[in-house]
Amino acid sequence: MLTTISKQFRWEMGHRLPFHEGLCRNMHGHSYEAHVILTGHPDAHGMVMDYYDMKGLIQDKIDELDHCFLCDASDTVVLDFLSTHAMKTVIVDVPTTAENIARLLLEHVCAKLPAAHRMTSVRVRVYETEKTYAEVEQHL
Repeated sequence: MLTTISKQFRWEMGHRLPFHEGLCRNMHGHSYEAHVILTGHPDAHGMVMDYYDMKGLIQDKIDELDHCFLCDASDTVVLDFLSTHAMKTVIVDVPTTAENIARLLLEHVCAKLPAAHRMTSVRVRVYETEKTYAEVEQHL
């Protein structure tokens, strides 16, 4: 029987959407929350994956993003500013939307799954506010 488990992660991060016509064009930040959701076949003990091991799939990426400014590599205005100030920055090759952040986290989790996993799908849900989220899913 397929079983689904989930673990929650939180971090603080700044970003901006330079293409946006509204307020998100400005530098701002969020208290992000991500849910990593694994669906798979339980082992003989009924576990899909130990929650400690689940944390190991993503905690390094959460630590990298926590209290950073996430910057799209094409945002030369902010990159110029950041190059002259010593601030924690992570540069990515996509706009820093919730959808793209969810996708980046999903790719990270999938790459770290053990070779002998029993998962059938992985989902990542990223909350940008308490009322808005983006979710991506990979079937394995």
